[in-house]
Amino acid sequence: MIFPKKRIMSTTFNYKHLYYFWVVAKEGGITRAADKLDIAVQTVSAQVRELERSLGYALLKPAGRGLVLTEAGQVAMQQADLIFQLGENLPLRVRDAVSMPTVRLAVGICDGLPKLVVHRLLLPAMAEATLRLLCHEGNLNDLLGDLALHRLDVVLSDRPAPINPNIKLYSHALGQSTIAWYGTAAMLASAKQEFPFCLAELPLLLPTAHTALRDRLDLWFEQRGIRPRVVGEFADSALLKTFGASGMGVFPAAEWVHDDLLAYYAVAKLGPCEGVIEHFFAIGTEKKVHHPLVQRLLQPAL
Repeated sequence: MIFPKKRIMSTTFNYKHLYYFWVVAKEGGITRAADKLDIAVQTVSAQVRELERSLGYALLKPAGRGLVLTEAGQVAMQQADLIFQLGENLPLRVRDAVSMPTVRLAVGICDGLPKLVVHRLLLPAMAEATLRLLCHEGNLNDLLGDLALHRLDVVLSDRPAPINPNIKLYSHALGQSTIAWYGTAAMLASAKQEFPFCLAELPLLLPTAHTALRDRLDLWFEQRGIRPRVVGEFADSALLKTFGASGMGVFPAAEWVHDDLLAYYAVAKLGPCEGVIEHFFAIGTEKKVHHPLVQRLLQPAL
């Protein structure tokens, strides 16, 4: 769709209209953008239409249940990315110019990712003497939205980024870990059957279904004909381990942080969860990473 030539370019170009269009394109739809911006759907829609009128071209077109960029929209999006990335960085650049120099790293942490693993994955960046680390925890979709808006430099997750036609995301494998079952000494001593069949009698604590690990655990139980006695499900991995350390039940954890588990939670290993692997990814918006600390994270971690 092309608007009348007399409206091709307005001398009153509005950057707020551009910002709303930018968020709509990142989120893939007006409703999701309105939720992100916490304003009415009608307001977002009207602002985007005003931008299209001022530029003289349609920037978005329907595709399934969402919206995708037109050719004109792709060009506008490239420029908006540059504009708002500069805008996001402006307060920090000004503050850094008048204070002690720091290297800022904003990390999104998927809420299902084990916190001990997160700490281990971030160790290469923590060696930076002038590091200013900002960690934000949330669900993967929300974190990827913030990543697309350049509020985050990288997202750590237990799964690669989903395909999104409006956002170029790159998933970098950081490594993987085998899984084992852990519990207090008293809990392990109470088992009457041999491992792994004792998992049918012992109380179990599991991650919630939104984690990639839960699907693998469910399949592991099914393959062995074990009906687990689940007494608790946790979205937060640290909370799961805290309740496990209190004696509420046996829980799965990455063996990569085995020593840390024993030191922090005073638990013991019951047995391996053979064949179950937990994967760790760093997700970014660049194929070639430029942030020096993100580059450090992408060095072989495991």
